[in-house]
Amino acid sequence: MISGWLIVKRAFASQAFDGEGARLYGGRWSSPGKPVVYLGGTPAIAALEVLAHNARPGLLSASFAIVEARLPEDVVLDLDPRALPEGWNDPAAPSRAAAVGDAWLDSQASLALRVPSAVLPLERDLIVDVRHPRFGELQTGEARPFAFDPRLAG
Repeated sequence: MISGWLIVKRAFASQAFDGEGARLYGGRWSSPGKPVVYLGGTPAIAALEVLAHNARPGLLSASFAIVEARLPEDVVLDLDPRALPEGWNDPAAPSRAAAVGDAWLDSQASLALRVPSAVLPLERDLIVDVRHPRFGELQTGEARPFAFDPRLAG
């Protein structure tokens, strides 16, 4: 089994795996209209992703939860590094990577795609296709309280 981690505001923990946020707003690896769930490959990169995408005053005082998701290894496809478009991790141009993710979603090749993190490319994130026929094989743990260390606020 492969683990992925999601940190979410506690109020939304029960909806954390519906893909609705990505469907509404898109993300680095998906265009709006595509329901996916973004997971960090480790709790640490999941925390860095939250900080990178939500850096604003008061964020760290919000009430968060962390959830572990487990997937069978045979439902995870590793993105070939040669498929990364130029500027894939440019914060100002996320649509370059979204085209790659959208093509993967359209192919239905796997339940999850393992990609490098734009925040820290040595780390990996998982993109989970909530519409994939094998989505029911995703196992989620209990949402546990998560707090950011206040020193991260600067």
